[in-house]
Amino acid sequence: MRIIAGELRGRRIEAPEGDATRPMLDRVREAVFSTLGPVVEDAVVLDLFAGSGALGLEAASRGARAVRSIERAAKALVALKSNVAELGLSDRVRVIRGDALSPKSWHDSDALDVRYSLVFMDPPYPMIEDPTERTDVLKAIRALFDSALTPDATLVLHVAARASETLRFGPALERDVRLYGSSAIVYVARQASGESRDATERDRV
Repeated sequence: MRIIAGELRGRRIEAPEGDATRPMLDRVREAVFSTLGPVVEDAVVLDLFAGSGALGLEAASRGARAVRSIERAAKALVALKSNVAELGLSDRVRVIRGDALSPKSWHDSDALDVRYSLVFMDPPYPMIEDPTERTDVLKAIRALFDSALTPDATLVLHVAARASETLRFGPALERDVRLYGSSAIVYVARQASGESRDATERDRV
């Protein structure tokens, strides 16, 4: 994998050893950032289930102000920390070993007022397919919007295409679903004032 664009364009990203982590395909990552456009510039980013850190590192390369990357798998953490160091991003990308779904991982005790403008969430596919774990993911997303995100924040959720239909975020949030083969990218944001629908759009690529 490589950084696609920005100040670090072309730099290599190491993936974790083994098959426990499923990196997002480069073409899907490129489509995500093309869709986000200027949202990334100067963003404060929360990268959940960070894996190799590809999404957060790409955001930093494209001008994000700060990135907080949450991961708990040992092999993924090794790759993530190595990538941050090799790319010289230690001043903007902070790596935290913790539970991506726990609010305790989202903030430091001395910085509880931090609000994120962009969130990447890339949980293991089986987590969304399991009803109990899917409920935990959806609860975490609602908690993020309730207490940790700016008013105009965007959350980018990567799931299997077959699972995208099962996701409902509640009346206060809207979604935009883009399909890329077997993958789905779900963009979640607060609804505009006066709207009350769970909007869905699908683009097959």
